Amino acid sequence: MGNNLKTNEYKDFFVAIKTTIQSAQIKASVMVNQELLKLYWNLAQMIIEKQESSSWGDGILENISKDLKREFPNLKGFSKRNLELMRKWYKYWNSEDEITKQLVSQIPWGHNVVITQKIKNPNEAIFYVNKTIENSWSRNVLVFQIDSGLYSRQGGAVTNFKTKLPSIHSDLAIQTLKDPYCFDFLTLTEDYNEKDMENQLVENITKFLLELGQGFSYIGRQYKLEISNKDFFIDLLFYHVKLHCYVVVELKTGEFKPEYAGKLNFYVSVVDDLVAEKGFDKPTIGLLICKTKDNTIVEYALKDIEKPIGVSEFNLTQFLPEEYKSVLPSIEDIEAELQGGRVDGE
Repeated sequence: MGNNLKTNEYKDFFVAIKTTIQSAQIKASVMVNQELLKLYWNLAQMIIEKQESSSWGDGILENISKDLKREFPNLKGFSKRNLELMRKWYKYWNSEDEITKQLVSQIPWGHNVVITQKIKNPNEAIFYVNKTIENSWSRNVLVFQIDSGLYSRQGGAVTNFKTKLPSIHSDLAIQTLKDPYCFDFLTLTEDYNEKDMENQLVENITKFLLELGQGFSYIGRQYKLEISNKDFFIDLLFYHVKLHCYVVVELKTGEFKPEYAGKLNFYVSVVDDLVAEKGFDKPTIGLLICKTKDNTIVEYALKDIEKPIGVSEFNLTQFLPEEYKSVLPSIEDIEAELQGGRVDGE
């Protein structure tokens, strides 16, 4: 084919081939995982039923483990500890319906172990199973989401979405927001201000997007809006690919005040008119994230607001002493060092 190999037609064809292979690999991986979990389920069931019908105690697990390792030296997963985990996992899900069991079989064994070890409430466990499938979470991300209490925070923001958005859109929008947001990845001094927090959220944008949730795409910070020859600046602007709308985020380091809702309403209106694409984008949503709020005051403040707005709190768990912060390199310093190929003092 010669130079024809470089044509767009060939590139598109090769991408199609690669996609087909990757799809087959994913399906094969899923099938392998499902077969492994089916094996673990059957082993646990056999062990539990035998223990219930005989006088065998837990000591038999050590014997089973040793004998399995001897018979199948190239197979992993037959340690006494893993047999105990299989048995616990089986008991955890055995009383649930078949649909739930099928869901559980779609996530890896390590994820299953994390969920059964960390969560007692089956409804909460099913929530994390679904979220893992939906978002393709790694085990570390799953642990983080459980430890940060995502289940209790999801959909917790105070909003006016029910009255300002169509029902099919409002339900998803409500579940998209959290309360509170967990910003424990920030290292701020105790006298931090809104600019400090905004700077660090942008510097830690990957973790920030993880906390916001799947679907958020970062557009920019201090996003400029020009109205009547005057400039206005949005703290942070995002686009949500599932909601198909812009999300205006304003940060406040103190307690919620009713006037904040009016300012955010103004920003949302301008983004709807000047930024959003008519006929394609859904109504822009405003999200105010503050340190504390009185839910009753927030509800009154949003009652007659025209635009869809949600208000949430944020949590910080670590502060950096001022004397240490001053000696930390800035992002610009780090970039300069990387570009120069050396670090001062080497």
